[in-house]
Amino acid sequence: MKLFLDNLELFLRLAALAQLGVAVLNLFLVRIMKWQRDLVSAPLLIREVFQIHIYFISITLAVFGALTWRFAGEIANAAHPICVWLAIGIGVFWAIRSVMQWSHYSAVHWRGDRLRTFIHWMLFLGYGLFAAVYFTAAARGVL
Repeated sequence: MKLFLDNLELFLRLAALAQLGVAVLNLFLVRIMKWQRDLVSAPLLIREVFQIHIYFISITLAVFGALTWRFAGEIANAAHPICVWLAIGIGVFWAIRSVMQWSHYSAVHWRGDRLRTFIHWMLFLGYGLFAAVYFTAAARGVL
């Protein structure tokens, strides 16, 4: 645990880069997952809402990543209450996303497919790790 705390700024910077990566990757998710045919057959409103959500999730993650990168030292040291609140907010976002990996996706999407099962678990653990990093930073300002 001491090693984790001593390197919290580094872990925040890694989280920032990963979030920026996910933000970019998210923009290509339809192509990567080969969802074009499914989206074309969906009602227009569903397609439009889906596209807007892709953009806004990417924007949100880019903001999280940019703010974390810029203020990693301040967040790691809980230099100001806003750093603590930011860490709590981003931590809550990722904790909920981690839980949703199990609560909102049917196992039909990965069960029986080793690669998809592996990806499912890596997303769950990765999102949980993001939450843990941010909550650890927030705890420094609360405790």
